[in-house]
Amino acid sequence: MIRQCQPQDINRIYFISNEAAKAYDGTIPADCYHQPYMPLDELEQEMKRMTFFGWEINGELVGVMGFEPVKDVILIRHAYVLPEWQRQGIGSKLLNHLKGLVTTSRLLVGTWADARWAIEFYERRGFSLLPDKDELLKTYWDIPQRQVETSVVLGMEVGIDS
Repeated sequence: MIRQCQPQDINRIYFISNEAAKAYDGTIPADCYHQPYMPLDELEQEMKRMTFFGWEINGELVGVMGFEPVKDVILIRHAYVLPEWQRQGIGSKLLNHLKGLVTTSRLLVGTWADARWAIEFYERRGFSLLPDKDELLKTYWDIPQRQVETSVVLGMEVGIDS
């Protein structure tokens, strides 16, 4: 079941994000990977900027995905499913739910250039790699330059202009 996450879900979102992000260890540049991958104070700030939605099984969140309106686009942020629940359609269901909430004409997602599985996940669901990724990352994200250098942006046209 999909539900909008609440402030009291922060510890579970923190757990899911950091468990799932262990997949980046040895894949993304070593200077970009650390544990915890997303410190609690960073997650607190992110939760002020976006709405998280989660997939719940037996009353417990097992996957999350953030939805952040920025200027004239919607960003998909922090999409994580616990490793033991991956490849069961949870990420697809969350993404489809968020697509249904889009009120802009463009939906963007950024990920690590070396995280092929993430890129392929989005490509299989209609997203395309965008050539102007540096400009997009600087316009719509607030991330360090090193992350801009090692990331990609995928996008799709959806929804309607509001």
